[in-house]
Amino acid sequence: MEAHAEPLLERDLDPDPLGQFRRWFDEAGRSSACRRRRAVATATADGAPSVRMVLVKRFDDHGFVFHTNYGSRKGDELGVNPQAALLFYWMRSAGRCGSRDRWERITRDETAEYFRTRPRGAQIGAHASQQSRPIGSREELEERQEELACAFGDAEVPVPESWGGYRVLPETYEFWQHRDDRLHDRFRYRRDGETWTVERLQP
Repeated sequence: MEAHAEPLLERDLDPDPLGQFRRWFDEAGRSSACRRRRAVATATADGAPSVRMVLVKRFDDHGFVFHTNYGSRKGDELGVNPQAALLFYWMRSAGRCGSRDRWERITRDETAEYFRTRPRGAQIGAHASQQSRPIGSREELEERQEELACAFGDAEVPVPESWGGYRVLPETYEFWQHRDDRLHDRFRYRRDGETWTVERLQP
C-alpha cells in the first residue's frame, strides 16, 4: 500500500486539534481501503509501560472514551498512574494522531447507555471475562459464558460493577503525516489556557 506523500502545512491545519482529528477520522471512515488502528499506553506506578489496542468510538469536546474492565491491566495502571497516551493510526494516508493525556472515569449512567448498544453476547462476555487475569483454557471461558447466558435467560443483562468507561482528557495532540526520505510532517498542539498553540516538530 503506497503511503501518502503530500505536504501537511500549518496553514492547512484546523486551529482546534479536535477539529483536525475529526477531519482525519472522518476521511478514514469514508475510505474502504483505509484501516484505522487505536492504541492506549499506560504505565505502572514506577513507570514500566504497556500498550494495547482499544476501541474508541466516542469523542467530543469533553474527550475520548473507551471501555474496559476496571480490574484489567490498563485499569490497574490508570488507578496508580494517571499519565497515559492514545495513538490513532490511519494506514492508507500514513497519518497518525497521538496525545498525552489525563484520565477520568465516566459516570455509571454514561457506561450503562453505551453498554446497551453492545451485542448481547458482548454484554455477557463482560461478565464472563476477568480481563487480564490468567485462565486455564479457552473451554473454561466459553463454559462460563454459556452458564451466564443460561442464568440471564431473556432478562436484561446488567452492567457489571467491574466494567465501565474512561474519558481521555488530552493535554497535547501530535499529528504526523508521511513524507518521502523520512522527512515527515509533525505538528504538536499544546494547551495554552483556553486556546491551543501549534508548533512544527522535526521528524
